[in-house]
Amino acid sequence: MITLSSSGRYFLRDEKPFFWLGDTAWELFHRTTLAEARLYLDNRARLGFNVIEAAILAEHDGLHQPNSNGDVPLTNDDPAQPDERYFQYVDTLVAEMNARGMIAGLLPAWGDKVNKKRGDGPQVFTAQNAYGYGEFLGARYREYEVVWILGGDRESYTDGIDYAPVWTAMAAGIQATYGAHAVFSYHPQGHRSSSEAFQDAPWLTFNMWQSGHSERDLPVWEWIAQDYARMPIKPIVDGEPCYEDHPIDPWRRAWLPEHGRFDEYDVRKQCYRSIFAGGCGVTYGYHSIWQFASAARPPIAHAAPFWPEARERPGAAQMIHLRRLIEPLLASELIPDQSLMLTPPMDRADYRVALRSQAGDLGLIYCPTGKEPLILNTRRLQRPLAIEWFNPITGEQTIANAQIDQPVATLILPDTQQDWVCILKASENDIVPR
Repeated sequence: MITLSSSGRYFLRDEKPFFWLGDTAWELFHRTTLAEARLYLDNRARLGFNVIEAAILAEHDGLHQPNSNGDVPLTNDDPAQPDERYFQYVDTLVAEMNARGMIAGLLPAWGDKVNKKRGDGPQVFTAQNAYGYGEFLGARYREYEVVWILGGDRESYTDGIDYAPVWTAMAAGIQATYGAHAVFSYHPQGHRSSSEAFQDAPWLTFNMWQSGHSERDLPVWEWIAQDYARMPIKPIVDGEPCYEDHPIDPWRRAWLPEHGRFDEYDVRKQCYRSIFAGGCGVTYGYHSIWQFASAARPPIAHAAPFWPEARERPGAAQMIHLRRLIEPLLASELIPDQSLMLTPPMDRADYRVALRSQAGDLGLIYCPTGKEPLILNTRRLQRPLAIEWFNPITGEQTIANAQIDQPVATLILPDTQQDWVCILKASENDIVPR
């Protein structure tokens, strides 16, 4: 089970620092066979993912379109009448995740089941029946390793109606039977954070952003920084940055492929910048995989290729490098610190983000491009400093043949055509893995 560090900035699992590397599989319980689910989970475990996010009551006609076994989750759309056969399949897949060392990030219901501003619905929850449904889920999964993610891409307040009491009642029901150690967040709509409605809610363990899919280089570093500054301190995860191969929609009207698609570089930039701005984890996503698009299941929003082929797309394989870089450093109490750079302000595509250890024996700077030199201000770091370059595409680290012993220094990046992490280590620091 994951818990919080003493600082409240990151997670622990079995008392060791835990970097949240999630994958979105929203329709896993609704649109897969057991053989397909195992194929997917085997792949994600091999690639180093440790959290799988999936909705029990799924978004796309999840109450009326049966799952692959022919079952629907609720009898007569009544949360007080869960269908045992449907939930046995959920049980099986949660157990399959845990057996592979992965935590189940469970959404009790997609947001349209509470707030049907958009989506299939139907809207079936109230503050009165949400508690009982929460009790049912908490009791059923209290022996599993689970994180609870309420919300499901929805505002908590819409058109004069406050839905927060529904989610709060559901959380209380889960806590009543799962236990006070239950870990919760809230998955908001795009460009928003759980902190807007629930920062002070005692049940909210950590904040979650959905930076979203509308355009390239959205200022996720600014958004994460907003939550980093909030009190009380809570860890932060971008639970839905841009998905690989998702159509881009700068006008937020339609997901049309003629506007282009996000590639692995777009995804990588947003994931690294969310972490370097103060996040303690991130959730990758692939447009065909969250919905398990196939010839038998018509793709939603122009998803391509079908999900079995999408498993091997490059972005997913590159995420493990971020986890391997950051997870061993979490205990160093990394602090976002843009003062490590004197580089002139850049546009969003080139925006660089910096971290340092609390002790000042380590600095890391993510550079989306190498087009401009990196001008360093090392006054908050111990000197002399060794320089290493980390390649986010391959995970390889290269030691530079130089040291920095001056308060200001200029570095030329190894390659102008890709992103890099500059690692600055005090000479006695040997905690960065190679």
